[in-house]
Amino acid sequence: MGMRAGNTSSSGEPEVMMDINTTPLIDVMLVLLVMLIITIPIQLHSVELEMPVGTPPATLVKPEKIQIDIDAQSVVYWQGLPVTAAELDQNMKAIAPQQPQPEVHIRPDKASQYAIFANVLSNSKRLGLNKIAVIGAEQYVQ
Repeated sequence: MGMRAGNTSSSGEPEVMMDINTTPLIDVMLVLLVMLIITIPIQLHSVELEMPVGTPPATLVKPEKIQIDIDAQSVVYWQGLPVTAAELDQNMKAIAPQQPQPEVHIRPDKASQYAIFANVLSNSKRLGLNKIAVIGAEQYVQ
């Protein structure tokens, strides 16, 4: 390992430095980066909501509860009575325009086919039923 001291050319002139000094370039880039960080506004992770003050008004009319059961053989029951897919659609169409809209409680059995449950759920959404609850989900916890 050696080090050059002085010039090694035979003419006596100093050698031309061919390397560029990158230290000032890095300094300028760091200053620009700091300026950019300072000027960016701080993003808040909060959403401002205007919440009502006081107690909510009591609802005088309680919504009706419709119970849809699906047993282990994938038979659908409307309020305890077995129904076909066409009857289920007809019943859902009848309750959809009611005000207030009834609450639909769907209670599938663990052994029932998922396709039947998904069909009941998608039909209720398609027909405009918004108050839907799936009852008995604890049976699926292992």
